[in-house]
Amino acid sequence: MRFLVLTLLLFISTANASKDCEVSLNYGVVVSKHQIRVIGHGGRAVYQINHPAQLIVQGEWIALDEQQERELTELSAGIHQVVPKMILLANEGVELAIETIEQVYGGLVKDDKSQKKLQKSLERVQLSVKEKFIHAKDNFYMGPGSLEQVDDLVDRELEEHLEEAISTSVGGILSAIGGLVANGEGSEEKIAAITNQLETIGEGISQTVGPKAETLKLKAQWFCNKFKELDQAEDQLRASIKELQPYNVLVTGTNAYLEE
Repeated sequence: MRFLVLTLLLFISTANASKDCEVSLNYGVVVSKHQIRVIGHGGRAVYQINHPAQLIVQGEWIALDEQQERELTELSAGIHQVVPKMILLANEGVELAIETIEQVYGGLVKDDKSQKKLQKSLERVQLSVKEKFIHAKDNFYMGPGSLEQVDDLVDRELEEHLEEAISTSVGGILSAIGGLVANGEGSEEKIAAITNQLETIGEGISQTVGPKAETLKLKAQWFCNKFKELDQAEDQLRASIKELQPYNVLVTGTNAYLEE
């Protein structure tokens, strides 16, 4: 898994991570109360679904038979159910990961400059997620890209920010440990003290963050199953409506990255 930072999030709840759930969005999706818009790379809607079962592709209304209308209604209902909840969950997951990193780092490193540097990196991570998963009034937007695991809730594009945050935090912790043990006398006692401190931090994380992480994992598995259902519904609709065939919005499983 590319994002080692969120392994930290998962280890505090259970030793065994859930199975990978590969998901890719090839287009952005905007969901409002009565409409779904699929957004192309130029920022324009390539098609939209108006409640309850009206389909417009590239500005042209598409006539549907009764079976196609039923399938479109089912897909629309699924998207309306999943996308708003996914956006809220994405932000919840990143906030939890940041909380975990801050607890570990803050428990060992007291240097104000290092803490500010870490905070700046983490704020960039949070901002990037908020730009990809947007909730504005009654509109929910999920941007295109891949999720290596639904558990991760973070796109590959955020990798640099996450690695910078982790590099900063690990560097600060190692510097703190190095400073404690560098002066010869009492090194064993100091190392033992650091070990006890780490254990205390771990216990604190298990109590405060652990239950949240377990709940998040259960939610993520629900989303994984829902995305698979939506992918199947979309594929069925694309096979039935030729105007939708060029637009494979959602891809799951081993094919999730083939179109990138």
